This record gives sequence, structure tokens and C-alpha cells, in this order.
Amino acid sequence: MGGEHAEVVRLLWGPHPKPARGPRPTLDLDRIAQAGIEIADSEGLAVVSMQRVAARLGVTKMALYRYVPGKAELVALMVDAAIGPYPAAKARRGGWREQLEEWARQLLTVFRQHSWALDATVGPRIMGPGELSWLERAVSALDGTGLSGAERMDAAVLLVGHVRGITQQARAAGPAGNPEAQLGTILGDLMQAHGERFPALAAALDSATQSDGQDQAWDFGLQRILDGLAALIDQRAR
Repeated sequence: MGGEHAEVVRLLWGPHPKPARGPRPTLDLDRIAQAGIEIADSEGLAVVSMQRVAARLGVTKMALYRYVPGKAELVALMVDAAIGPYPAAKARRGGWREQLEEWARQLLTVFRQHSWALDATVGPRIMGPGELSWLERAVSALDGTGLSGAERMDAAVLLVGHVRGITQQARAAGPAGNPEAQLGTILGDLMQAHGERFPALAAALDSATQSDGQDQAWDFGLQRILDGLAALIDQRAR
């Protein structure tokens, strides 16, 4: 394991020994992570730096380096703190489908509150205990369904992909964003001029406008994923 990865593991998973001597520490990892989250929530991940976090905490950058060796480790701490542990009160309500539906909605809320986490959770990386508790909850919701461990993991990844896709679309649409409504407006203008070339699309768009611009892609996609899992579980049971 590389030095940077070893530092991330240490910071996320501990232990965090306290110095036996010397002045009492003025900071802790939770405060540092929260300061970074506040900056990222308001201005985006790109502007987060050791200097900005140190200034927000009222310490020097060198003082911050005593706790966190660099931005990569800082972002790892921020991600785990922002996502947090899966809410215990939401666990194990109903059957597997109800549990996964609630799980996906909770994750959507987290990513909407901290959309910068989309950029910080790309590719292979070390996850912290908070983030892993979400994966644990999704996989355990499918216990007893007849799906293999690999299939339960894949189901969780599929749901995460849907959550991420919807959140990315909403972020791209801006603060007032309803991406479906915006896309409908754009397509509506195009169909007025070129609808005869795309009759199926024109008819579908006309039907979609009856929903008053409601963002239905989220719920439609979620239910179809769960329908697919239900069909596979039923197939295994037979």
C-alpha cells in the first residue's frame, strides 16, 4: 500500500493516538472535515485547499498539516463525514424492496446536499466506515433473497449509479433545476420545427408535457431497477 493510501487508511479508520505530552490539540479531524465540507457546499470542491480550510478554522496552514498531510487525505475525510453512517432509524423497515427504495432516497438526499461528493467519489479509492455502512446496508437488505453476494453488490452499485446520474443532471440544470422540464422545453422547440422527422419522439414529448414538468426520471428509473431485481429474485425462488 502506497504512503498516501496508508495515510488515508489511518485517518479514516484510526487509531488516532493523542500525544502524551505537549499542548492540548486545538483541532480534531471532525472539525477539519466539517470546515472543508462547508467550503465545498458553498463554493465547490475545486476551491477547497489546505490554506482555505486553515483560514476557516483560524489556524495556520502548517498547524493543519499536523493533522492532515494534504488535500487528498482532506477530501477523503470530507467525503466520509458528508456521507456519514447510514441512518440507523431507516434500517430494516419492510421487505428488501422497501429497504432498498428508502436506501436510495436517503442517498439521493445526501448527494443533493453535497453534490461536490460526486466529483470526489470517482474511481477506485479507499472508503471510510461511514460510506461503507451504506454499502453494508444495501447488501444486507438482500439477505435471504437467493441472490449471490456478487449480485447483491452489483445491485447496490446499480442503485448508486442511478442516484449519481440523477444528481449530476440536477446539478447541471442549476439551482432552479428540473432537468426533465428543461430538456422538455428544448425538445419542444425542436419538435415544433422538425417534429415530422421524429414522430415517435414528438408523440412521447406531447405525452410527457401532461405531467406538468414533473421530474419523473428518478422514480421511474428506481422502480424499474427494483422490478428487475424482483424478477431475478422470483426466478431464483422457482
